[in-house]
Amino acid sequence: MTTLDSTATAPAEMADAATTPQIPAFEAPQAPAAEAANKIALPILAMLSVCHLLNDMIQSLLPALYPLLKQSFQLDFGQIGLITLTFQVTASLLQPLVGIYTDKRPMPWSLAIGMGFTLSGLLLLSRATTFPMLLLAAALVGSGSSVFHPESSRIARMASGGRHGLAQSLFQVGGNLGSALGPLLAAYIVMPRGQGSVAWFAFAALTAMVILSRIGLWYREQIPAQRKAGARAVAAPRLPRKTIVATMVVLGLLIFSKYFYMASLSSYYTFYLMHKFGVTAQSAQVHLFVFLGAVALGTLAGGPIGDRIGRRYVIWFSILGVLPFTLILPHANLAWTTVLTVIIGLILSSAFSAILVYAQELVPGRTGVIAGLFFGFAFGMGGLGAAALGQLADHIGIEAVYRICAYLPAIGLLAWFLPKLEKRDAVAG
Repeated sequence: MTTLDSTATAPAEMADAATTPQIPAFEAPQAPAAEAANKIALPILAMLSVCHLLNDMIQSLLPALYPLLKQSFQLDFGQIGLITLTFQVTASLLQPLVGIYTDKRPMPWSLAIGMGFTLSGLLLLSRATTFPMLLLAAALVGSGSSVFHPESSRIARMASGGRHGLAQSLFQVGGNLGSALGPLLAAYIVMPRGQGSVAWFAFAALTAMVILSRIGLWYREQIPAQRKAGARAVAAPRLPRKTIVATMVVLGLLIFSKYFYMASLSSYYTFYLMHKFGVTAQSAQVHLFVFLGAVALGTLAGGPIGDRIGRRYVIWFSILGVLPFTLILPHANLAWTTVLTVIIGLILSSAFSAILVYAQELVPGRTGVIAGLFFGFAFGMGGLGAAALGQLADHIGIEAVYRICAYLPAIGLLAWFLPKLEKRDAVAG
């Protein structure tokens, strides 16, 4: 078995340079590690992480409410999957378009505006009386997400001072913590008080809009300097186009493996616990919170480790290393199910930051497009996974679904084909 060729002959490089897009005017060149470490904008990264927490906390209310909505609206698993599909596909289709547009025309206020869509969807969700209204609410929340993720990822890279893995992990961990808090808040606030109490979380959206407006001011101040620096930048050496395309396909398959399996846990874990072990809906939400908390911790570790030892190693271990635990999970008792899902969350979640930064270094100068593509594809795979697994669960049962999904991480074997980038994909820390 051989890896993809990571070197190019001189003629191939000259031919490829003619077809490779140049770095946009506002994209800054990468600083040396020692200098970059002194320029990292930690306050901006902290604010981005907090807003990511609030954004994803709101978004995670939707799947956390599934047991309540299933009972109130008499939904089947297929309809639940359709709600997730509507949210995820709305986000996934729009995110690359947002990235393409803002790579050329940065929009400092787009983050606050996008959060306004999320706020609208949240309020509609609290008052929805029909299934189509639920779908519309999910679409609005997805639209807000489509703006938030690619633009926030771009700003995190701008504020990283060259420590891109660390910055992406700090940004991502906020989202994972928010995703973990959503089910817990749903269990103790929304479930006892009903669907209308979802409107209380409007205060979280308003808080995020205020913080994002402050980040927008910083972003606007950086644009002139970024344009000036970008004008002096020299494009980094690139791999041959065929190698880049093949590598992006491999990364896409790894994303498919990760998020299809994650959909089985984030969307249906509560139902699995209630069906197999007879726990209450509230107790199942607490178990979901524990799993998502482990996801947050794993995300925080993945980026800095990738900065130090190389992102390929993190990607390899994260996807394939989880396979033994996913295979054991369907046969475990309740206590071991909790332990195994924590291990799965820790290992599997470390991949995304490494994958995203690896892809951005594979195609330098296209930060927004790459962020939009990968966030969008991740959301899309999560949505398709939820819809497909919901339909499958209606026919063969939720426990059988988990037995089938256990083999998905074996796709991690494809990480063998990821090339070593000519420029080290690790920044000494």
